[in-house]
This record gives sequence, C-alpha cells and structure tokens, in this order.
Amino acid sequence: MNKTLSNKVILVTGASRGIGATIATAAAAAGAKVIVNYAGSKDAADKVVANIIAAGGDALALQADVSKAAAVKALFDNAIAHYGRMDVLINNAGVVVYKLIKDTTDEDFERQFDINVKGTFNTLREAATHLADNGSVINFSTSVNRLMMPTYGTYAATKAAVEHLTRIFAKEVGARGINVNSVSPGPTNTELFTFGKSEEVIARLASLSAFNRIGDPADIAKVVLFLAGDDAKWVSGQNIGINGGMA
Repeated sequence: MNKTLSNKVILVTGASRGIGATIATAAAAAGAKVIVNYAGSKDAADKVVANIIAAGGDALALQADVSKAAAVKALFDNAIAHYGRMDVLINNAGVVVYKLIKDTTDEDFERQFDINVKGTFNTLREAATHLADNGSVINFSTSVNRLMMPTYGTYAATKAAVEHLTRIFAKEVGARGINVNSVSPGPTNTELFTFGKSEEVIARLASLSAFNRIGDPADIAKVVLFLAGDDAKWVSGQNIGINGGMA
C-alpha cells in the first residue's frame, strides 16, 4: 500500500473490531501511527495492535469510554504523551438499538445519545485544542438518515446531531487548516450489523444497493483514509455516503 499517511498520528475510536479495526489496520499499512481506542474489549484491541506491529506498523491500544469527558481528556493526553502529537481523529465508536420509538426505553435513548452524540462532542472538544494544525477529523453518521426505516428512530436522530456538529466544527477549526467531514456507511458486513439478522433480511438490505450486496469494512476504510490524507484538504464540512448507491 502507498504510504499516503506517513508520519500522521491517527486516533480511531471504537477500533477493537469491525469497521474501526479495519480502519486502524489500513491506516497503519499506509504509514500512520495509530491509537486503537476501545471501551471494554481489551483483548480484541490488543490483537489489532499485535497484528499491526507484526506487519511492521506502529500502534498503541488505549482504553476510554468516549461518553465520559474525563476519560476522553485522558485519552488525548496519553496519546499525545506517547506519540508527541495527534493529526487525525476518526470518530467511529457508536451503538445502535433497534426498536420502534414507542418501545424505546429511557435507557435505550440515553445510551445511544451518550455514546454517539456526547462521545463525538467530547472528542471534538478535545480536538479543538489538541489536534495538530492541518489535521483532519472524520465523524461517523449513517445512510439510514436518508431513509425512513422503522426501529432506527433514536439512532438516526443521534447521527443527525453528529452531522450538524461536523458542519459547525468545520467552520470553527478551519482557520487552523483542519478539515472536518462525516461519512454515512450503508449496511456493512460487521458483527454489529449482522447480529440477529436472518439471511433473508440481509439479502433484502443488499438488494437496496446498486451492486446487490452489502458493504465490506474495507469499502468504508478506503474513503475514510482518503479524507484523512492530504489530497482531501479542500473537502470540509461535508457528509459522504458510502453505501453502494443505496440512498
């Protein structure tokens, strides 16, 4: 792989598995030094780091619950203490609870907003003063926001909030050369997405794309790493769908 991210220090939240792990691994292969953030899956995060190091890369696993402001401050402090700087923030950590609005409990609502919205807010607040000049931020939204799918109400609301934080933060930090964007994946072949879904449901969702398949984590990682690189510096305040033409 071309070393398009050489010498960049990249923090990927929620990087112990799924899309986050794929992004972390691909970023390291592109020359970046990678902080693999995890909330509770230490063994999985350590495995991602071990695989990166075995392939000749440089990575560090750091635990932090992004919904907690103090934990996020410590995450940034520890990452910068180790690598000396931080160039790119990739806000991948997120959760979803599939329920009709009428069946959504207070706990369901709060958990999704705490991690998806407050987690993004907490990292942006730290990035505003700790991210290096000419850095990049990539937040995660969802292509569900372009549809009207029952059981996704609260989740879609959290990601709408993320998109607005993205646009406004882009204006707030642009003077320092930092570009800020969000990406909206469609259905993607991860454990989080496929859990509890029948083959019939997955096939139906695959049929919504122009290519009659669901996405692969590598499909998402390629676009995210482009946005993290120098070739994307004139792209800012945008939301980019990565969904195979689903929406």
